Amino acid sequence: MKRIVITMALTITTIFTWQIPCDAENIYRPQESKELMYQDMLMLFLGDPIEKAVNNYYSIILTENPLIYPYQIDVVKVERVGGFRTFHFIITLETTPVVGPHISVGKDRITFEIAPTIPDQVKLIKFEHLETHKLPPHWQNIIRKP
Repeated sequence: MKRIVITMALTITTIFTWQIPCDAENIYRPQESKELMYQDMLMLFLGDPIEKAVNNYYSIILTENPLIYPYQIDVVKVERVGGFRTFHFIITLETTPVVGPHISVGKDRITFEIAPTIPDQVKLIKFEHLETHKLPPHWQNIIRKP
């Protein structure tokens, strides 16, 4: 009798687990939005000024320049300086520079002024280092000695 009950329970369990769809795309599928698309385009245009500001700071600390990926940059604040439909902006970003296989070295806040009256249209206003992340032992060799 016990053997029949155990067999029935295993059979029912097996049947129900076969019928559960397991599709990772249905569980989490990021959604595209115009805002996200515009932010990604902006990061492509600001990539060089961001990289220059970050490398300027970290060249004193590290022997290797960290990388900044566009998807690791967050827009903190954007303000239009001259009012409605003027093309003079102050934009504040936060980024997490990385070395090697995406090992973060810190977190930084960068403020740029963007306007057609500025040469190259982008000017670094402020660079603020927010956090320093400890590197793993096998990456300690890129830290500059004082």
